[in-house]
Amino acid sequence: MNTIGSKLTSRKKRTQSSRRWLQRQLDDPYVIEAKRRGYRSRAAFKLIEIDDRIRLLRRGARVVDLGAAPGGWTQVAVERVRAAEPGGGRVVAVDLLEFAPIAGATLLQADFFAEETPARLCELLAGPADVVLSDMAPPSSGHADADHLRIMGLVEAAVEFATDVLAPGGAFVGKVWQGGTESVLLAGMKRSFRSVRHVKPPASRPESAEVYVVATGFRGDDDAS
Repeated sequence: MNTIGSKLTSRKKRTQSSRRWLQRQLDDPYVIEAKRRGYRSRAAFKLIEIDDRIRLLRRGARVVDLGAAPGGWTQVAVERVRAAEPGGGRVVAVDLLEFAPIAGATLLQADFFAEETPARLCELLAGPADVVLSDMAPPSSGHADADHLRIMGLVEAAVEFATDVLAPGGAFVGKVWQGGTESVLLAGMKRSFRSVRHVKPPASRPESAEVYVVATGFRGDDDAS
């Protein structure tokens, strides 16, 4: 086997792939607009489009943002609940990665799955949440079935956390990838929320398998059925 030739071919493929990615970024109107408006990622527009449609982020709301780095969703949440203003809401964001401070938000660098993290988030939130956001996703392994199971594990943990911290009437938004396992998750969520739907915002690239599950009207312990 010509290992040198294989390495050169692999490097060439990676370079071509990197070039295509870079060109797509340069041509992407969402990337351009994100830079113009000071958002840290084009993903900010996914939350903007979801919220424009469903109206989740209201002034004064308490919001938890899971898997927040680099902070695009956190920025949008701060703007919409007016967290940087007197009498505004509160936004608490967590990620395993370090990311730069965001005025109006409390950032926690921690593993969401660490035993102490949920309690720490609740402490920082200082009250029940009105909205729990999760844009958590695993690194792609290239194996669709395995990747799907991994992201479902993340969103299931996020939903479990949401049902522990949400106030009655609260909402949840979480990233999922299209696939059969999510029907089990949706069945469970429909027992805890009055409305559960899938949303694919325009900012989500058409070729991407990602969609967002949006649940509203959290029933709370006393209203669960």
